[in-house]
Amino acid sequence: MGSAKKSSNTARQARIAEMRRAEEARERRNRILTIAVSTVVVAGLVVGGVFLVRGQSDDSGDTASDGKAAGKFVTGADGVKTWKGDLARNHVTKKVSYPVDPPVGGDHNQVWMNCNGDVYTKPLNSENAVHSLEHGAVWVTYTDAADKADVEKLAAKVKKTPYSLMSPDEKQQDPIMLTAWGHQRTVTGADDPNVDKFFERFVQGEQTPEPGAACTGGLSQ
Repeated sequence: MGSAKKSSNTARQARIAEMRRAEEARERRNRILTIAVSTVVVAGLVVGGVFLVRGQSDDSGDTASDGKAAGKFVTGADGVKTWKGDLARNHVTKKVSYPVDPPVGGDHNQVWMNCNGDVYTKPLNSENAVHSLEHGAVWVTYTDAADKADVEKLAAKVKKTPYSLMSPDEKQQDPIMLTAWGHQRTVTGADDPNVDKFFERFVQGEQTPEPGAACTGGLSQ
């Protein structure tokens, strides 16, 4: 049984490494394409500027949008809460009113937070972080009530785990929480065995709406 688990973990790490290589290659191609079309884009902006402004006028401002995440949490025997209901995946420019914090999915900004083992020291915009969840990332969040040593250990784990990110969140109800698309749980600390279980299950797990999508090339503090 131990051999089978080790083999599964090895295969998972190999898959993630392959995704990372593919992502880096995709970014190189995108940079070349950006340089090639930059002149065309600038020209288009000049010609269509007036129409662009008019087109955006109906979708600007800070009015909150609902998260289109109707449903509720159901807690499994393993302590993981699973969202039972709809989780919309539309790209929006407005703030979203999510039903839970941290959010586990729903409408989100078109730009994701970098989640290639990124550890942030300031709270994130939920709309960007939710996009990272859509790409299969696990999001570690904590409050001031979390033990400093636990925060440091968790940060070390995130830094060596592609498709993960970490940030403070004083609005959440528990000191340390783990979130993936449609799933969430509270842990007691960095040494809680449920940390590893959550990462193993949800980093690029079956819940991922867009497996293999980029976790770099987005926003970074």
